[in-house]
Amino acid sequence: MKLIVGLGNPDEKYDQTRHNTGFMVMDLISGEMNTPITQKKFNALLGSTTVKGEKVLLMKPLTYMNLSGDAIVAAMNYYHIEPKDLCVIYDDMDLPCGKIRLREQGSAGGHNGMKSIIANLHTDAFPRIRVGIDKHEFADTVDYVLGRFTKEQRELLDPAMEKAAKAAIAFCTMKFQDVMNRYNR
Repeated sequence: MKLIVGLGNPDEKYDQTRHNTGFMVMDLISGEMNTPITQKKFNALLGSTTVKGEKVLLMKPLTYMNLSGDAIVAAMNYYHIEPKDLCVIYDDMDLPCGKIRLREQGSAGGHNGMKSIIANLHTDAFPRIRVGIDKHEFADTVDYVLGRFTKEQRELLDPAMEKAAKAAIAFCTMKFQDVMNRYNR
C-alpha cells in the first residue's frame, strides 16, 4: 500500500495560499486518478484507489501544518505502511517558484509540517516532493507562506504542480529512485 500526502491548512482562508501547495497538488492527483479525497478518518481527508494492483491512499491532513505528522502516523500505523511507501508533497521556500525536487530522505529544512512528520515517524527516510514557492527577502516568513501567489508566480507554479502530481502518481508503480531520475530534471 502507498500513502500520498499533500500538506496544507484546512480552513478556507488558507485555500490557494503558498503553504497549501501540497493540498493543491493533491487536488490535481485526485482529478487525474478520479479519486475524491472526501472521507474523514485519522483527522484527515482521504481517498482510496488501486493502481495496477497496488492500493493507494490519498491524504490531506486536517490537523493544520504544524501537526501533520499526527494524522499521517495514525494512518500508517492502522494500515501498516512503511516509511518507504509514504510520499509527502509540500511547499519549499528554498526552491524557486516553478521548480520541484524529489528526495528519498532529508531534514525538514525549517518546514514545520515536515518537522512534525519526522518527529512522529522517528525517521527522515521517506520520499518527498518539494514544490518551490520562492521567498521574499523583505517579507515575514509566516506572512509570505500564508499569502497568495502573484500572477507571475502562479504562471510558474501551475506546470510545476502538474509535474509534482505526475511524479506522485508514478510513485504508485515505480521505485522512487526511478521517479527521481525521471522528474528531477
